[in-house]
Amino acid sequence: MKSDIKRRWHGFWQLADPKIWIASTVPMLAAAALAYNLKGTFNLYWFIWTLTGIYLIEIGKNAINEVVDYNSGVDTFVKEDERTAFSGGKKTIVDGKLTVFEAKVIAVLTMAVAALIGIYISVYREPKVFIIGVIGFLLSIIYSLPPFKLAYRGLGELTVGLTFGPLIVLGTYLVQTHTISPVIILVSLPIGLLITNVLWINQYPDYNADKKGAKMNWVVRLGREKAIVVYILLFALSYLSLFLIFIVFRNPFWLLPFVSIPLVIEAIKTARKYYDNVPELILANLRTVQVYQLFGLLLFLAAILDKVF
Repeated sequence: MKSDIKRRWHGFWQLADPKIWIASTVPMLAAAALAYNLKGTFNLYWFIWTLTGIYLIEIGKNAINEVVDYNSGVDTFVKEDERTAFSGGKKTIVDGKLTVFEAKVIAVLTMAVAALIGIYISVYREPKVFIIGVIGFLLSIIYSLPPFKLAYRGLGELTVGLTFGPLIVLGTYLVQTHTISPVIILVSLPIGLLITNVLWINQYPDYNADKKGAKMNWVVRLGREKAIVVYILLFALSYLSLFLIFIVFRNPFWLLPFVSIPLVIEAIKTARKYYDNVPELILANLRTVQVYQLFGLLLFLAAILDKVF
């Protein structure tokens, strides 16, 4: 009995994978900083509720994805010498940490609690956020769940970019300020583009398994070499949108995220050279994640400093 409880406990946290929660933390922090910058307001209580709800949706999405990838064979097709820390899936079912049924229970419970939190926020804080919440909630479910399986149909990248960019930024900002501004969408663009690039390069280690399991993401559709062109383009569009943000705010603090450019250059050089060599490509995976984190932190600081100075 104790061994089962311990197994499930470890399995849950392996599935939850808190280290990747930075993906949703970045847009929420950016939105909170924008609320302070544009409206001079920040409500910690409602920020924590928003944060909790989105984290639970992430866990639920991971659980759904785990079950679907296991049933499709994608998780079992990944060779040990090709599996990296950046590979998709959490391997909880493959490793025997969770059963398929237990992963389904986690998905249902976390999504249910997240839905209740969303309703609570909509009723007691901001009714208009309900629509944004429903869209994000549904996208997180149909990302992997049949018959939709967006991640298997070449729509996963768009879904991730839209969710972690405009939807989370707009939703968090709306909860904080009760308003929406076009400039919020602009600020969300580089965040969405960069998190899409994190997903894009992280699909490389699983390329063979995804192809075998008919998970037709765009790296599989284009092929590893051609997909690098899109990887570079996504970086370029991210920094172009940052320059547009600078033009709108007219404050040099908004140029701070350009500090991350050396990491981008190293990531691109590595990806172009080692796109078909999984062990050597890891550096590009790491640098892409670091770009997202550093860019997001500096965007947050830019919004604060722009307000203060």
